Amino acid sequence: MKQIFTYTLALVLALSLVASEASAQQFSKRKQYNSVGVTLSAMNYFGDVTPKPSIPSLRFGATRPSLGVTFTHRFTPRISARAGLSYGRITGDDSKAADPNDPDGKYRYNRNMSFRNDIAELAVVGIFDLIPNRNTYVKRPDLVPYVFGGVAGYIGNPKGLYNGTYVALQPLKTEGVAYDKGGIAIPFGGGVRYKVNKSFDVGLEIGFRKTFNDYLDDVSTVYVAQSSLGSEAARYFGGGNVLSSTGEFTNFNAPGSQRGKSDEDDWYVTTGITVNYILAPRVKSPKFR
Repeated sequence: MKQIFTYTLALVLALSLVASEASAQQFSKRKQYNSVGVTLSAMNYFGDVTPKPSIPSLRFGATRPSLGVTFTHRFTPRISARAGLSYGRITGDDSKAADPNDPDGKYRYNRNMSFRNDIAELAVVGIFDLIPNRNTYVKRPDLVPYVFGGVAGYIGNPKGLYNGTYVALQPLKTEGVAYDKGGIAIPFGGGVRYKVNKSFDVGLEIGFRKTFNDYLDDVSTVYVAQSSLGSEAARYFGGGNVLSSTGEFTNFNAPGSQRGKSDEDDWYVTTGITVNYILAPRVKSPKFR
């Protein structure tokens, strides 16, 4: 609840800043403009299947690509709004991320969970430039740092590798929970934009997505009794991925034992290069009578 309050307050402050900026600046329509862009990013996630179950912990070897397209409208010398559609993948693997010698992480190593999740996102954010452009797009500053924040909707599908094939994990109910595969996220971050020429900008941006979902990786709370799991695949993922010498699934952790860390929702983050093409505004010629 405290986190939700913090992000809500930040969003309210951002909207207040937009309103005050819009009312303080006289920015003619002739100076407003649109741009379209493409983004190629490296995508990671923070969650339970990482070296540490905390936000700063990630494994760079789990980095996967993300591709996006955007449409941006410039409203004032500092304020723009951007809509973006992106698609990328997050992954995690206990056998590569967890340290069996770490007393706090040994359960993650024994859990032996691995997953991948392809996420599609539609986001709308407000962008605040730290250096204003009070002229037309042609005379915009060469280098502009900026920050952004907004709201996004996403949909994913966590999958795990079973007998050489990736299977959807959400229908298996490995923790006895019917969780949602998508939801609302709070995107925020910053970047820097460089003017290449009159029509093109190139930028570097890092963006964080705070979700309200702890199941991007299909791991959140505790183990359940294997007898309550309805399929062999569910018992494989829900029982610690451990096989006995006879080939039967063993319940590595007893029902109720820790499988994940439920007090932290999952995040995903993108770090990428953007290329924007400015759509030159049409200037209407004055009419004479």
